[in-house]
Amino acid sequence: MRTVATIFGLGAAICAAGPISSMRADDLNDYPTAARADYVFGCMRANGETRRALEQCACSVDVIATILPYERYVTAETVLSMAQVPGTLGNQFRSTESAKAAVDELRRAQAEAEVRCF
Repeated sequence: MRTVATIFGLGAAICAAGPISSMRADDLNDYPTAARADYVFGCMRANGETRRALEQCACSVDVIATILPYERYVTAETVLSMAQVPGTLGNQFRSTESAKAAVDELRRAQAEAEVRCF
């Protein structure tokens, strides 16, 4: 009888641990699949559309995701996009210190990804 109780207890512990493990994975992997795919497509466009480029670009976005939380990645990408807009609006994204800091942080993460993956 004790063996059955022990097995049942272990099974319950494993089931209870399941959601906790997936929560940790979600916390560590906060980049949505679509964002990763967009990055890989752009990276492949710049580095050749080969199987090797696919692997390197996928590695690159994974490295960036370990360095830069998704929220800050989105901020940097938004700054880079809006800096392309001519005039006063674009100038706000080109000239502010916070915008420059966001882009610098992304550039550092990309440089690290390049060292590790390319």
